[in-house]
Parts: sequence; structure tokens; C-alpha cells
Amino acid sequence: MRFFKYLLAVFIILLVAVGGVSYWIYSSLNKPHEHAKANIFIQIPKGSTPNEIISKLSAEGILAGEMPTLVYLRTFGDAGKFQAGEFQFESPITPLQVLKELEKGEERTIKLTIPEGFTRFDIAKRIAEKFPNNPPVDDKAILALMDDVSLIKDFDSQAKNLEGYMYPSTYSFPKETAPKQIIKAMVEQFRKIWQPEWNERARALGRTPHEIVTIGSLIETESKFDEERAIVASVIYNRLAKNIPLGIDQTAVYIAKMQNRWDGTINKSDLEVDSPYNTRRFGGIPPGAISSVSESALKAALYPANSDYIFYVLNVEKNDGSHHFYASAADFERGKAVYQRWLEEQRAKQRESNKN
Repeated sequence: MRFFKYLLAVFIILLVAVGGVSYWIYSSLNKPHEHAKANIFIQIPKGSTPNEIISKLSAEGILAGEMPTLVYLRTFGDAGKFQAGEFQFESPITPLQVLKELEKGEERTIKLTIPEGFTRFDIAKRIAEKFPNNPPVDDKAILALMDDVSLIKDFDSQAKNLEGYMYPSTYSFPKETAPKQIIKAMVEQFRKIWQPEWNERARALGRTPHEIVTIGSLIETESKFDEERAIVASVIYNRLAKNIPLGIDQTAVYIAKMQNRWDGTINKSDLEVDSPYNTRRFGGIPPGAISSVSESALKAALYPANSDYIFYVLNVEKNDGSHHFYASAADFERGKAVYQRWLEEQRAKQRESNKN
């Protein structure tokens, strides 16, 4: 009897150990790792063994360590699918994503990731960083290319530039791709996303496609959660209907970027600047989009929620970027007071941290 208890204890210990190791491997393989080689091609020579490849990627900093990936490869993976060549790995990236890239064998291509909400200024800077020699151009020269609205003229005759029409996504381009071709591909992706029936839906709302894209860009910069974007849209439409200025501070950020003076902080002077993009000083929507726009934000602009909300404030209890919504000024003021107290606490913590 004692022998069986001993065997059971050993079995349980082994089971726990295996479970612990399995969890460690799983979490390690799915944990994004940041590295400094996102703009550099990593050479994987022909004939490299799986161990040599993983060791090289670890030494280059692409992988945080070798062991979890090697254990996975020997247990579940198929290193025989790995391709030789030159690879570029995004940052951050998980070990599993690294393995998938090695299987694709995408040689001499550059990945260009444009996050939702990027402005044309941000996009131009990123293209210049990723494609510095095709031919050598800076972000200002690339930005000038974005003033060519011929790519979108039939869709939006009001457009002064391509802001809002360069779709946020991850693209792969040959290293020699010219900035003009990259911009064209991003606009073409926007046109693929825009559905023909959305034109009729815009007309039903009394809006042009240009205005929908503009409103979509406001939504994009105000909320990152798909489930609340339609509510943010309802606030925008409700304020427009009541002739209340939208008061969206991201328009002040956009103005600062247009004037080449954005320093990462919204100052009081930014909120008072005389510009038609300033939604604190002027009613209605801005003259054009203030960022790239995702499909989610476009849908929210086209299909706003039915609400009587006219205010919203960051939800400091969750502190995840979500919002509280209010229909009355009194409720909003109470919510804003909570937010302002929280904001001052955060600033105090930052000041204390800077001292140390």
C-alpha cells in the first residue's frame, strides 16, 4: 500500500512538472519580444541547422532565448520548412511568429506596419525610415507625394491630400519599392475596404464619403475599442445636431503636427490656435481627416449607436483607454472631476519618479 502511495506521489510530481514546463514553453512562445533589428535584414545561410538558426536569431536579439523555441521545434515543429535567405522581423514579435516567417521564406522584402490612427506625417516618417535608399528621400519629400490626390479624386473631390485614405495595415514590399508605389498600395487597400453600399448609407445620413472618412478619423483617435466606437460616433452626431463644438483634443495634436511643433504634450495654446481643424473653437467637423482610418472606425461613422450621450470621459477605474458616457452636463462634470483628480495623481507620481 505504501509503495502505491509512493508511485502516486511520484506520478503527481511528474504531472505537475510536465504541466509547469508546458505552460512555460507556451507562454514563452506567445510572448512578444522587442528588439532593435526591425529595420535590418538577417541572413540565414543555406544549409543552416535548426539549432544554428535559433542560436543566430537569439544572438541577434530577435529571440529572447533559445530553449523554449528549440524544445517546441523538437516536439511539435517542422524545421524542415525553414527557408534560407534574408529576413526582416517586426518588433515586437513572438517566437511563433518568427518561426512562421522562416517558413514563408520572404526574402528581401520589408514589412511596413501602419497602425490605426497614424497621421500622414507619421506615415511619411515611417516610410522614410523603412525605405531610406529608394531613392534617398526624407519624410518631407514623401509627405509632398501625399498631396497628389489623383488617386482618390473620383471618390473624394474635396480631398486636399491623402490623409485618411492610406489604409492602416501591415504591408510587405520589395526593398527597392519607391515611396510613391507604397502610397498607391495603401490607397488601393482603402478602396478595397470601402464598400459600394456605404455611399448610399452616407447619403442616408446626409453626409458625403469625405465627411464619413473625416468623422471616422475622429472616432479612430478617440477610442481603440470596437465595441464603444459606435457610441463615440453617436456623441459626435448628437453634438453636431445640437451645434455643440466637438471639442476633440486630437484635432489640436493634428494642428501641431501640421505646423511642425508637436512635442508630445497638448498645451493650452494648442487648444486656442486659430485653425478650422480646432474643434474646440469651431463647430462642425474639420475640413478633412486627421488620421488613417480603419474599417471599424468607418463602420462606426456610418452606423452610429442610438443614444442621447453628448459627453464622454476616460474610465480611470479601468485605466485601459475606455470611456464613461454622459447625457447631462451635471453627470459629465462629476465624471470629469474624478478624471482630473486621477490625472493630477498620475502627474504627481511622474514628478516623483523623475526626481528619483
